[in-house]
Amino acid sequence: MPTIQIGRAEIAYELRRSACVTERRITVTPGHVEVMALATDGDNDIASFLNRKREWLFNTMRDMERIEASRHAVPRFMTGSKIPYRGRKMPLTVQRTDAERIEIAYRNGFQVYLPVWAEDDTDRLVATEIKLWLKRRARRDVQAIAAAYGRRFDLIPRSIRMTELTGGWGSCGKDGNIVIDWHLIFAPRKVLEYVVVHELAHLRHRSHGPAFWQFLETLMPNYMGPMDWLGSNQSKISADFLN
Repeated sequence: MPTIQIGRAEIAYELRRSACVTERRITVTPGHVEVMALATDGDNDIASFLNRKREWLFNTMRDMERIEASRHAVPRFMTGSKIPYRGRKMPLTVQRTDAERIEIAYRNGFQVYLPVWAEDDTDRLVATEIKLWLKRRARRDVQAIAAAYGRRFDLIPRSIRMTELTGGWGSCGKDGNIVIDWHLIFAPRKVLEYVVVHELAHLRHRSHGPAFWQFLETLMPNYMGPMDWLGSNQSKISADFLN
């Protein structure tokens, strides 16, 4: 695995090349750094890109280590636990019910109704159901945002799919298929909206040239705020507490 030396720190990274991306990027997650390069990049292109990103990479790695050191995982999915949702940590209430299956409701917090038969490994049951609920809510939000902007600006993707991406938070293929990372349900809703609108803008402009950013500003004049939030907080967007 290649490495980059920044001061006394030697940072290992996974190098990937893709013909689908239009710009180079670095993705930092706990214990892993991925460098996405263009398919046409040579070693000098990649080295020059990394050299320009040295300070950003060092600061991001330092912030990641600080966040990981201070992160408190949910010890148990029980009444009083906190569940990240749309940029906030919302309270969880777990109640017993005579229903036949587990149910989840959301009213200023998560209410989980456990059937009486659920006696063993209730943590796993609650975690699984909350994860499914969050994925459905993310899909619903994305579809609503895309529909609203699509009607207003005539931007109709061929399809929209929710998944877990290893690099970036969304993509728009040449065929008009859009993919959004469901983990954005943990970010403020405006951040999710920004990512969806960003990918919709690629239906009109493929590259990140001046025309793209001008068009994005037409679609979402206040996009800079959510974009900056995502750049500063992307390492905090994680479903680790559900695993």
